[in-house]
Amino acid sequence: MEEPFLIREEQLVPSTRTWHRGQLTVELKKVCRLAAPMATVTSAQYLLPVISVMVAGHNGELQLSGVALATSFTNVSGFSIMYGLAGALETLCGQAYGAKQYEKLGTYTYSAIASNIPICFLISTLWIYMDKLLVSLGQDPDISRVAGSYAFSLIPALFGQAIVIPLTRFLLTQGLVLPLLYCAVTTLLFHISVCWILVFKFGLGSNGAALSISVSFWFYAVILACYVRFSTGKNRLFL
Repeated sequence: MEEPFLIREEQLVPSTRTWHRGQLTVELKKVCRLAAPMATVTSAQYLLPVISVMVAGHNGELQLSGVALATSFTNVSGFSIMYGLAGALETLCGQAYGAKQYEKLGTYTYSAIASNIPICFLISTLWIYMDKLLVSLGQDPDISRVAGSYAFSLIPALFGQAIVIPLTRFLLTQGLVLPLLYCAVTTLLFHISVCWILVFKFGLGSNGAALSISVSFWFYAVILACYVRFSTGKNRLFL
């Protein structure tokens, strides 16, 4: 009598190596869909001050030195602080979205914006007296004067970034990276034209380069807020 045909267990279930390869490929695709657009968004945001420094540098070595000094100082004393203050949103909004508590997404985002604004006033006070601070630290008075004037023109950009960063975290935690990509690239193109017009057409020099950053950040904040406000689905801010 013939023995019954038996199917071994490894023939029913894929091997562990095959399963890991398939799972790895799926996860890599998911990560790339998020990472590639966000890398472009981050690059576009960092290019804003770089473009302003390059454009202002065409007006002379004094302008270039002052703008470079002011850019470094404002990044450390202001913009980096804004990024740090909004860092908790990635955890809080991610947990709220995973638990389908979408109302909390809006609460956390509004709270972050409201808490950032008072900090901006404190940082602005430091930037207003930046020239005196740099001179007291031994910097050249002429370079300190250019740097102080540039930092003063960057104050509106600080308030704009206080709105942009929470909105960016709000959309990112939901995996909505394409709107961020479109808004960031649009802002970058907008900034290039505005910077050229203010510096060369209106003859504002380094102050025009700083004002172009402020205008671009507020342009970025407005289009992000409009998308969040008027788009449909769960990515709206709930009161």
